Order: sequence, then structure tokens, then C-alpha cells
Amino acid sequence: MSPVILFIIGVVFVAVGIAVSIALHEVGHLLPAKLFKVRVTKYMIGFGPTLWSTKKGETEYGFKALPLGGYVSMIGMYPPNKEDGSVRPSSTGMFQTLATEARSMAHEEVGPGDENRVFYRLPVWKKIIVMLGGPAMNLLIGVVLTAVMLMGFGLAEPTTTIADVSKCQVKAGETVDPNSADCKLTPAAAAHIKPNDVITAFDGKAVTSWDELTGWIRASAGREVSITVQRNGAPVTTTVTPVLSARPVVGADGRQAKDDAGKLMYQDVGFLGIGAQTALVPQPASAVLPMAGENIRQVAGVILNLPARVAGVAKAAFSEEPRDPNGPISVVGVGRVAGEVAAMEEVPAQSRLAALVGLIAGLNFALAVFNLVPLLPLDGGHIAGALYEAVRRRVAKLFGKPDPGAFDIAKMLPVTYVVAALLMGMGALLIYADIVKPVNLFG
Repeated sequence: MSPVILFIIGVVFVAVGIAVSIALHEVGHLLPAKLFKVRVTKYMIGFGPTLWSTKKGETEYGFKALPLGGYVSMIGMYPPNKEDGSVRPSSTGMFQTLATEARSMAHEEVGPGDENRVFYRLPVWKKIIVMLGGPAMNLLIGVVLTAVMLMGFGLAEPTTTIADVSKCQVKAGETVDPNSADCKLTPAAAAHIKPNDVITAFDGKAVTSWDELTGWIRASAGREVSITVQRNGAPVTTTVTPVLSARPVVGADGRQAKDDAGKLMYQDVGFLGIGAQTALVPQPASAVLPMAGENIRQVAGVILNLPARVAGVAKAAFSEEPRDPNGPISVVGVGRVAGEVAAMEEVPAQSRLAALVGLIAGLNFALAVFNLVPLLPLDGGHIAGALYEAVRRRVAKLFGKPDPGAFDIAKMLPVTYVVAALLMGMGALLIYADIVKPVNLFG
């Protein structure tokens, strides 16, 4: 299949995944709101003009022209106006919240029988559940997709099948022309070991894993040992003498370690000159939550340092500096990464699909964590408002004062506008950077 078509398939796959994730995020708000008898007037996917909608019961469900998010509109998210007692309808979607509040003509009177079905009358714990529903849904999706990736596809692990054989012994940081007289054959090349050979024994010991084999090789420098491979269905035994060579020290994160001075670390160990093929190995269920937790930790780290990260993106976008591969990217960048993954024909299709599933899982973790930031118009801002209401009521009760009632979170709208403007500006910057200076993940 054409790489261009594969690229498009990857982009569409992730775009659909993002759309479904956002839709389910809003379902996470919709279900508890209806469970608690709040009147929900709209459930919409996207923003802008309505393309299609249908009304079921008291709720209108539909799709809008710009598939950039979604919202659930509930009656009475804010307490009534003191002047006329009208209740403002509001929404869980960020941009729809701003649009609704900006349109004074959009105020909606509470209908007969709806007096106790407004959001602001809910107990604090119910308000928190409604607003936590969206992030919780994304968290659940992320965990489920992580389970699919790990248990259904597996992680890429080295096998005992040889992928490549280095021809020349090369010191760290140097290059040698394989056709020159300076090319000193590696032990594997000298022993005529070939790609696709399966190593079954080393130094008289059965080989069961690549990690086990590399440990034996590294410990056998300067010593002649036997090695048996399976080639074209038949065993072939020969001898090799691993040479002492400076090899990179790899840390727990899989990257080359550095010393206290920041220099890359090497150690002298036995070297054969072979590389392993990889295969997807299904993982146990016990591996799912640790990986999900690590994803969440990484996302939280990016969000905590978001101002500095965005500044780095801006600097890279308008200079010759490269983008940080671990920095934030927009939906455009995500689509580009998805397309590049899908178009990597040298990688097995199963591995590419696993990577795309993992990408959508990571996006859901990002949506969950980002929406919990305690700033309006994010879900975390509404949760913070509910917690403030609980504290205020508890303090009033403690000092024998009248119940202050529901906290009017509409008072925070100036902050909401500022935060929303910053978020939209950040989004525009990331989209620009992903177009003119995209993140290079694959070299």
C-alpha cells in the first residue's frame, strides 16, 4: 500500500479516536447529571452550526460543524440572578461555556417542576461527581486501551533471532568504511553468523532470552566459546571470541546514562557484533496499571512545567533550535505522528497498530489530567468551586452563621476569559509550531 495512503489512514484512525474520546468524556458528565435528575438540555459533539440533531426526552443530541470538542448543557450550573431570579444554563465544554455566558439573551427560565433539577442545588459531592465524570471517563478509556495494547498486542522485546550482523569493529564515536582495509571484522562476522539465524546455545548453555545471551557475551571478552544457531531449519555450531569493547551504559529509562559531569558513560565489555530482531510479547494484566500510572506521571510532569515547555516551543518555532520531542504538541502534531507511524512499512503492521492504540491511550490520559487543572473553564475549576462552597458552608455552620448557599462560580468569569484566551493562544502556537517545526520522533 502507498505510504501516502498509510499516512492518511493513520491520521484518520487517531482523529476518530480523539473524537470518540471527547464524545465519551461528555458522556461521563451526562450520565451522572441525569442520574442526579439535573435537567440536561443538550449533548453536542463539536462546535459551531448544528449539522444534525435529534431530541430524545428533554435532551437534544447532535453533531456540529467543527469537530474540535463537545459539551453537555445543564440548567442552572450557576445560581440565579439576584435581580430577576432567572437561571443561566451552562455547559461542561470549555468554549461553549464562554459562548453561553457571552450571550445574555441565552438565559433560560426554569420550567415548571425544574426548581429542584438545577445543577447549583446539588449537594457538593454530587457536583464533584458530575464534573469528575468526564476526566474519569478518559482515565478509564486510557486504562482500557493500555490493557489492549499490552495484553492484546504486547510490548516489543528482543528475541534470540538475529536482525543484523555488524561487519566492522568500530570504537564509540567513530566510523569505518566496511570496504576499507581499516575494517577489522567483528567476531560474529568472522564466524559467518548471518541475519535470521536463531541462537539456541552459547558456551554450552541453552539460550532462552536475549537479555540472558547479552549478559553471557559481555562476560566472555577474550575467551573462545561455542555458539549454536538454527539456520534454515538445521543447527550450525561454530566458535567465537568476543572482543573487549567500550559499549554504552544504558539506564533504567532505556537511554544512555551520563556521569556527574554530564558526559555519556561507557564500559568495557565483551562484544560480538549482532543485533536482535524484536517481536510483540503479550504482557500480564499486572503490567497495565503500572504503565498507566507512568503515563499519568509523565503527563502531569509536562503540565506542571507547561509555561516553560510552551516557551521552549515558541523559541524553537521562531529559531533554528530543534523541538523537544517530550514537549507539548497540538492535534496537528498528533495527527502527523500517527501518520508517520502508520507509514513505516519496515515495521510490522501489528506493531504500528499497537503504537496507534497506545497513542490514543496517552491522549486520554492527557485529557484526564489536563481537565483536572483547577482553573475555569476546565472541569477542575468547577470542582475547585464546589470544594470552596463546601468549605464556606462548613465554616459558616461552625461559627453559627447563616448558610451562604451555593457559590456563584460565575464571579470567576473574568478569570475564565483570561485562561481561555491563554489556552487558545497556546493552541494556536502549538499548531503553528507543528506545521513549521514539527517534532522529529523518528530521526
